[in-house]
Amino acid sequence: MLEIKGVSARYGEAAVLHEVDLTVGAGEVVTLVGRNGAGKTTLLRCLMGLHPRMTGTVLLDGRDITRTPAHRRARLGLGYVPDDRGIYASLTVHENLTLPAPAVQGAEPWPMERIYDTFPVLAQRRRSPGSKLSGGEQQMLALARVLRSGSRLLLCDEPTEGLAPVIVRRIGEILREAKAHGVAVLLVEQNLRFAATVADRHYLLAQGRIALSLDNAGVRSREDELLAHLGL
Repeated sequence: MLEIKGVSARYGEAAVLHEVDLTVGAGEVVTLVGRNGAGKTTLLRCLMGLHPRMTGTVLLDGRDITRTPAHRRARLGLGYVPDDRGIYASLTVHENLTLPAPAVQGAEPWPMERIYDTFPVLAQRRRSPGSKLSGGEQQMLALARVLRSGSRLLLCDEPTEGLAPVIVRRIGEILREAKAHGVAVLLVEQNLRFAATVADRHYLLAQGRIALSLDNAGVRSREDELLAHLGL
């Protein structure tokens, strides 16, 4: 579904990404792990068309979207859950889920009934403004919004950061349910053990380069090495 070739990115004179290649298959969950500052968020921004100083190629379903603006990438099925969650703080939960209207070309957006069945806490808080939600509730709302839009590939930036273990487990269940409905996920994550419970494959990004590509068996066999590399 997603293929990137030779993606490099800069901030001013500082190079952040160097010739990054990776793929995400249809219905696959892939994690991107690495230390803070490795370039993980920058890579997601490049994929979403939000980082102007980028070179390389981005293909979605074989279509070159390298120069496609962000709003058109969204209509092609890319959904972005940023690390700040990106919800409308002054709108209610229900209003967040209805704005904007689903607009992904050729996709079937999740109906509101499925959203509330999958996220019962949001059904309970549907009349609450975003500013009144806990961190875990805001994260679930951010995920629900992109699923409601009909996105076929989610770019998720550290969705478990700072959340209680019970909420982390619930987010894992939601990602697995999304996968069961054919949604692919590229997941930026520091929590290696969590990543191994939800993902099919893993890339290690180090100093702006892909250093390793592993399946879950590879992660288990090299867990201590990876945790040391991540400084954990």
